[in-house]
Amino acid sequence: MEFTLLQGAMDKDITAIAYHSENTGPGTMFVCIDGVDFDGHTFAKEAVDKGSAVLLCSKPLSFTEEITVILVPDCRRALAEIAAVFYGHPSKELMLIGITGTKGKTTVSWLLREAFRHAGIACGLIGTIENDTGRTKEASGQTTPESLDLQRMLREMADSGCRAAVIEVSSQALKQGRVYGLVFDLAVLTGISRDHIGPREHADFQEYLCWKSRLFCQCKKAVVNADTPHLKTLLQGFAGGQENLLTYGLEKSAGLGVKDFEFVRIPGKLGVEFQTKGRYNIKLVIGAPGRFSLYNGLAVILAAKAMELPEESIRKALMETAVPGRHELFAPDYSRLIMVDYAHNGASLGALLQALRAYHPSRITCIFGCGGERDPARRYGMGKAAAKYADFSIITADNPRKESLDSIIRDIIKGMGTFCADYTVIPDRKQAIETGIRNCQPGEIVVIAGKGHETMQLLAEGAIHFDDREVVRTFIEKVKHEQDYNRRNS
Repeated sequence: MEFTLLQGAMDKDITAIAYHSENTGPGTMFVCIDGVDFDGHTFAKEAVDKGSAVLLCSKPLSFTEEITVILVPDCRRALAEIAAVFYGHPSKELMLIGITGTKGKTTVSWLLREAFRHAGIACGLIGTIENDTGRTKEASGQTTPESLDLQRMLREMADSGCRAAVIEVSSQALKQGRVYGLVFDLAVLTGISRDHIGPREHADFQEYLCWKSRLFCQCKKAVVNADTPHLKTLLQGFAGGQENLLTYGLEKSAGLGVKDFEFVRIPGKLGVEFQTKGRYNIKLVIGAPGRFSLYNGLAVILAAKAMELPEESIRKALMETAVPGRHELFAPDYSRLIMVDYAHNGASLGALLQALRAYHPSRITCIFGCGGERDPARRYGMGKAAAKYADFSIITADNPRKESLDSIIRDIIKGMGTFCADYTVIPDRKQAIETGIRNCQPGEIVVIAGKGHETMQLLAEGAIHFDDREVVRTFIEKVKHEQDYNRRNS
């Protein structure tokens, strides 16, 4: 690692590393990383006052206190390298699998972890919904944590007996060096579409594509969706050779495809039964709806096989695993379904609504909003998808943050364009969900999209607890109770 010693001595014992000043204290190395909303250098004095022994910075700093100050070109990359050393390079003790893509990362990650577990192999998970180290399990704050937290979790996995770790790798994580220096035994690409473009994310699609491609510069084997546009660009840094590049797809020539499939209803789920062709010839059922579930299933099969997992463990994982907030179903009765899903852009919402059409519902109602302070293109895309594929839409709040909810809703309605969309606007999300449940007719599917597993709603005045799934359960029970009461007293 390239560095310049600005002041102090190098022979100091470091007992902890921190990138938030509130976590600093005597014996701590404080790393001044730049975040989206803050510059860590502005907290350097606070860290020194709390007793930090060493400061790592990318802008020159000086202090009268007896403290060591080290200048590096990139604090995030330096933090990744230092954290790996501090925790004893835990990734070398694990089979490391990284999953990236615009959509499908979470589902593929959960299914793959369960395939390992069905094979009797302890496997940790780091991702959008939760971080599971085998020792602890906690809700996730971001898809891919900062490198210091990531290395700590990997150390916990190795020490708790895990032999494998599945990590969701976001484009922001690659851009910010959170996985810098890690060598993945396997990297998986689920697909690419326009997303995460905006002032707080990526400048344009080309930048997004560029950072996604970085994962394939630091892996030994790759499993990729052959139907993905820009695949050549994404793989330009892959050095594993053709023998270590495994492809799957439904449209283009690929190493693993689907011979035939059928949409099926199974207890508590909408699923797909399918027969693979090519590299493996297996008949399986995945407990999730739609063609995109076939893509997820193929990715899991190839990844699991690459890790030498038995076929039966793959079969059980695909059939039995339920991913929180991903096509999660609630049934007021046999003929009506309420689905909570994380679909939060036009491509994912359109794919989901199209997939549900294959199960021949009497009607599809879509309840959704869009996040504030994010790419406005998402709003137009979701509005268009709902107008095109749902019979009725209820437009509501998602995470408006500090942006005007009225402005967000106007953009969504613009996205509905020339489609003869049947919709209403109910700004209060809880009221919108209640309305959808109360008006759900026999044979209907009500889709509540955008937040999925999330348990908070981000408003101008701050974050409040809000879980779509809790709200659904509450109103299903409330409506049932009212109906029972009315029958008894009619």
